[in-house]
Amino acid sequence: MKTREEVLKFGMSFKNVYEEKPFHDPNGQLIRVKGSKKAFLWIYERNGYINLNVKADPEWRDFWRSAYESVTAGYHQNKEHWNTIILDGSIPDKDIRRMIAESYDLITDSPTKRIYEAVKRIPKGHVATYGKVAEMAGNPKMSRAVGNALHKNPDPEHIPCFRVVNSKGELAGAFAFGGGGAQAKLLEADGVEVVNGKVDLKKYGI
Repeated sequence: MKTREEVLKFGMSFKNVYEEKPFHDPNGQLIRVKGSKKAFLWIYERNGYINLNVKADPEWRDFWRSAYESVTAGYHQNKEHWNTIILDGSIPDKDIRRMIAESYDLITDSPTKRIYEAVKRIPKGHVATYGKVAEMAGNPKMSRAVGNALHKNPDPEHIPCFRVVNSKGELAGAFAFGGGGAQAKLLEADGVEVVNGKVDLKKYGI
């Protein structure tokens, strides 16, 4: 991802957003969320490269800056809360997209964001059902959304979706977590007993 057009297309793929050029210089483009009008992505050219300013969670801000030389403290914005991404070809597209998506999530009350935060609260050695995660995320009726969100988990290392099972305690299909048996291995390493593809919810459920 190196061009303004690629970034704009991805930024506009988020729900309820719009593009704005509020500056006298047409170089600068903002993508805002409708309603709140908060910006989550600023696109501009500087020193021969397309630059992006994105909002960053304090927990991840320094990680991204240390991971890539081309991620720096936010240019012309609050450096506590914003990072600048220089599109010089050194950052994989998946991480550029992830940083943009994190910025969007930070300024929206996204159900997906709440689901991920709920999953992070499942203690080691325990599991939660899709319904329980939905309840923890504030809407007991969105069990299906939990499944969809976990299928797209952007950060398995910190969002332990392997701790989520169905209402019968059954594990996910073989396609998840890197193949058949992977979820069982992760759970067993976590201290949760798996018998015939199931977990005893009375013993391990929260």
